[in-house]
Amino acid sequence: MSDETSKWRQIAGWAAVSISTAVASFWAFWGSIENFHEGWYFAGVWQNLELMFVQYLSLMLIVMLVSAVALAWPRTSIPLFGLIALAAAWLFHWRNLVGIEMIVVPLVLLGVLYHFARPQPRRWAWRCLLWLPLMTAVVCGAYPGWRAMHRFDDGNYGMRLIEGNGVTLVWAPEGPGWPSQHASWPDAKRNCAHLVADGRSLAEQPQNIWRLPTADEAVRSMVFRGHNAGGTWDPGQHRANYRMQPDKDSPLWKVHSQVIYWWTDTQADSDKAYRIAYNGYVFPFAQKGWGDYWAYRCVCEPSKLSLPINK
Repeated sequence: MSDETSKWRQIAGWAAVSISTAVASFWAFWGSIENFHEGWYFAGVWQNLELMFVQYLSLMLIVMLVSAVALAWPRTSIPLFGLIALAAAWLFHWRNLVGIEMIVVPLVLLGVLYHFARPQPRRWAWRCLLWLPLMTAVVCGAYPGWRAMHRFDDGNYGMRLIEGNGVTLVWAPEGPGWPSQHASWPDAKRNCAHLVADGRSLAEQPQNIWRLPTADEAVRSMVFRGHNAGGTWDPGQHRANYRMQPDKDSPLWKVHSQVIYWWTDTQADSDKAYRIAYNGYVFPFAQKGWGDYWAYRCVCEPSKLSLPINK
């Protein structure tokens, strides 16, 4: 092999390893943060770890595995990446040009690079490919993980009187006024309007006792480790600010629940309403939209109830 050929093979090798490392590190960054943002809600550690590796870090691991195979056995790279490209093309039904250009073509080119890849020193190529994504996952997930593992859960999912930061509201107990399943904004408003006084069932006719909290009320009620987070809502900028960043803590949130977003009563426009996340972020979303991670919790003024209420 001539020196010129060896040089180009080394360039191709480091280009392939750099691309794989960058892609795997990106998914490590995204997966580790999202795992502790919307995941890590089971009571058992092993269930949380299973969810983390299967749902959130799987793309990182797949990129690392496929790239490692291609680096170890370069002749397998073109058929290996070619099969993945065909699977991606099938997923995009061959008609999505953006998907073809952004995913399929780069996969084929990466397979060609690995076919000619001979990076030197080889041990550093392996270190970059295997260690950098793992280090990214650990570093980026360290602080979100610490927060998630120290959330405050008092186990009281009943009706709660929560006051502070200029807001005094009764929050509905677990049930139709505080569900664990998804709901659209119209459904959330309708269910709150039909919720009976004790918050345990829905009446056939509107009771108009309960309602969704406004964006301002939700922001000012957010908590961190059981205490008010000092939130303020800027209606002009449509932005929330906090003295302490809220978390998925009692008495507002259920730690072991998949739900991380609530609808508010405040509309952004005729088609969108504001949602609030447990970490305090408020943003508009389509009113008819729904997903496994968002629901609602109804509120009412204490004067509308004559029932005993826990703080």
